[in-house]
Amino acid sequence: MEKLSVYDAKAHFSELIERAESGRETVITKRGRVVAKIVPAQAPAWDRSAVLDEAEAFRKSVKIKGSVNIRELIEEGRR
Repeated sequence: MEKLSVYDAKAHFSELIERAESGRETVITKRGRVVAKIVPAQAPAWDRSAVLDEAEAFRKSVKIKGSVNIRELIEEGRR
């Protein structure tokens, strides 16, 4: 969670809105005290960390036999 002063929050308001849209929270401070919090209007429909954990588990479970030539795979995908 990012912390910004009121001054910085005013200067970067549109960026704070974009952060909220992507599911991140921001705390606004005034003279070092927390006075507000900008949060997403709706909770994300999925848990990003759970998806990343699943992808990592899948990556570890897949075994590739033989040598793989990335260039050949790219060219094959273009056909």
